[in-house]
Amino acid sequence: MICTCLYDKCEAFALKLFSPFTKKLKQLPMKKLALAVALLIGSTSLFAQTGTKSDVPAANIKSLDGKAFNTATINNDGKPFIIDFWATWCKPCVSELNAINDDYSDWAEETGVKVYAVSIDDSRTMNSVAPFVAGKGWDYTILLDPNGDFKRAMGVNVIPHTFLFDGKGKLVSQHNNYSPGDEDRLYEEIKKLTGK
Repeated sequence: MICTCLYDKCEAFALKLFSPFTKKLKQLPMKKLALAVALLIGSTSLFAQTGTKSDVPAANIKSLDGKAFNTATINNDGKPFIIDFWATWCKPCVSELNAINDDYSDWAEETGVKVYAVSIDDSRTMNSVAPFVAGKGWDYTILLDPNGDFKRAMGVNVIPHTFLFDGKGKLVSQHNNYSPGDEDRLYEEIKKLTGK
């Protein structure tokens, strides 16, 4: 009894779902119809699983000019990118970003890498970020995270904290703190990702 009821409901659902093809469906044996529905559902879930989802979590922060910015949109058109958490008062952060900046134009030209430098300066020091960056001459995309939402979402406890992502947004490596030469190791990882 349950089987027959389930069979009837399945058949009615399939007929409604494929109404443009109703005449042809009515001519198909139920086993073939059930197999076609199962294959359709299976292939849909397979395609949904193989889509590329970035490892960058969504958080609402600000761009340097004060506009809203959702971090889920961070990408680099299929090329690697770096997210570097820093602050104006953090000497190792500034040293690392200065060191990267020394070769950044060459890095970008050779590998296409892009740097997103995320300031965690709070509301007391946030207004000093733009003049600070201008004085350094950094050519990065500067983002502001004064409430620490993105920092928490990325699990950052100590700055500088640098994340390297591949062109699909998958996290490849990360390190915190800075020692001279870290930028060279980072660039070697970038070149491996791009085959350079």
